[in-house]
Amino acid sequence: MSDFLKHECGIALLRLLKPLSYYKEKYGNAFYGIDKMYLMLEKQHNRGQDGAGVASIKLGMQPGERYISRARSNAESPIKDLFSSVNQSIKKRVDLNPDLLKNLDELKKEAPFIAEVFLGHVRYGTYGENSLESVHPFLRQNNWKARNLLVAGNFNLTNVDEQFQNLIDLGQHPKAKADTVTVMEKIGHFLDEQVTELYYDLKKDGFTKKEASAEIANRISVSKILEKSAKNWDGGYAMAGMFGHGDSFVLRDPAGIRPAYYYVDDEIAIVASERPVIQTVFNVPLNSVKELNPGEAIVIKHYGEVKFHQILEPLEKKACSFERIYFSRGSDAEIYEERKELGRLLIDQVMEAIDNDIHNTVFSYIPNTAEASYFGMLEAANDELNKEKSKMIMQEKENMTDLRIKEILSTKLRSEKIAIKDAKLRTFITQDNSRDDMVAHVYDVTYGVILPTDNLVIIDDSIVRGTTLRNSIIRILDRLNPKKIIVISSAPQIRYIDCYGIDMARLDQLIAFKAAEQLHRERGTEYIIEEVYEKCKKDVASNEINIKNHVQEFYATFTDEEISAKISEMLTGPSINAEIQIIYQRVENLHKACPKNLGDWYFTGNYPTKGGNRISNKAFINYYEGKEDRAY
Repeated sequence: MSDFLKHECGIALLRLLKPLSYYKEKYGNAFYGIDKMYLMLEKQHNRGQDGAGVASIKLGMQPGERYISRARSNAESPIKDLFSSVNQSIKKRVDLNPDLLKNLDELKKEAPFIAEVFLGHVRYGTYGENSLESVHPFLRQNNWKARNLLVAGNFNLTNVDEQFQNLIDLGQHPKAKADTVTVMEKIGHFLDEQVTELYYDLKKDGFTKKEASAEIANRISVSKILEKSAKNWDGGYAMAGMFGHGDSFVLRDPAGIRPAYYYVDDEIAIVASERPVIQTVFNVPLNSVKELNPGEAIVIKHYGEVKFHQILEPLEKKACSFERIYFSRGSDAEIYEERKELGRLLIDQVMEAIDNDIHNTVFSYIPNTAEASYFGMLEAANDELNKEKSKMIMQEKENMTDLRIKEILSTKLRSEKIAIKDAKLRTFITQDNSRDDMVAHVYDVTYGVILPTDNLVIIDDSIVRGTTLRNSIIRILDRLNPKKIIVISSAPQIRYIDCYGIDMARLDQLIAFKAAEQLHRERGTEYIIEEVYEKCKKDVASNEINIKNHVQEFYATFTDEEISAKISEMLTGPSINAEIQIIYQRVENLHKACPKNLGDWYFTGNYPTKGGNRISNKAFINYYEGKEDRAY
């Protein structure tokens, strides 16, 4: 993506269902669990490169023996730094006593992260301070084993203020208003409540305090705790947690916005944010990795039982389409085909833009995640070329010769790698003129392959803000002296903010919004802007639950083509010689390509939860009032 977007998080939960000795004997590895966690987080580094954390719980430990371990890092390479630290702490114990490697029970007692239950997390710091304290998993400690709680999630709640106030109403005094802390304390409250109820029930039945503690671990109902905790959550989430006694869970939001995949056999139970992570790390076939249903939780008891519970009533499934377009790894078989289809479905608009002159057109892409869409576009362009070849042969069939047939059939599509990102280049200069000049060199271009009569077609995943296009890519592509530069977005126009985990929190940063605003001012329809503002202000101030997304009215008077044309104009600087045209995917074609991920609120404004409309209206109020605040 030429405009870099931060995505919230990736999660990994691993439960070893056999004794640790089993993995040592079968795989020859005393560190099987922590090694697999490293691989699972490394395979999800695309989901978060600002921080990483891992926690583990050892089962069957005696009082006085450490059973919870946690490590976190916000270093420049957090996953590498995290596991270097973990491995060093294990190595330190083994160096002091090499015989530990021969005795797994002693190794488990002495070394951290030699355990049966693991929870890992990678994150981007989308806003605020990216301190170590912001890195998951979060830990809530207690001297009662069952009351210890670790939480990590890929999520964003739209009503965190309401949830925070609810904790205060329950009599708590939360130490922070961060959404992860709020979620953890909410779960922790109902965990405490259930443990207390179980204790008094067991006491009535004649259990001693010591006996009750062990029996509470067996009787805890994770599903009931989650039902009470998540009852009023509004947002997108895959929430993972572990209790001190060894129960673990992952809960997915009822609209299925954030992804969660799982695999279970007699050795392991795994949950991750992406399917290829599980396939690759554990070498299991694609069809054995399942998707957690919306509103469903996978619960793994400390004694190894794996069950699925419908915690929340499912809403209409609106899984995030950005997962398919950009964020998830393209090594997933379905995602790869979907991204190719996104490229194929753009061919009609491309052919119109180049006036069907496929011979004088060079196709390329902006590295690297747009490559699959590029392949799909090339396949469709080749189909168009083959149609033209067939037409030429039929037109000339009366005078056709073998030489002419060979000449027609040898015509090939022109495709090149044009733009190459210089990953080493950084811009430190703050003065605008100097900075713009530096930004213009972030990409290198391939000289000598473009003619002055050529159209240059470049496909990108998505055009969000347009900043990199305007300041860098278009400027350097123009140096190749093409007749026309056509930049294609495999995603539709991003018109609305995201409030479920992608860092798009301000309307005035979206190029499609800026284009619509400019069209209003040029056409004298600024009154619509004011009308939308008044409606947004009225609804946000109200206590109404089912409010409308009034920002949709801001775009209603313009066609997609009008907004794209204005974006093309806005991204064409005064020094650009080539004609510039920006093309966006159509929403209906996005749904054709990605039929299982129909969440399209950033394109259409159709938010899948009630809180989405409120946040969208709040973002418009911030824009109108000139506030640079985030809407959530």
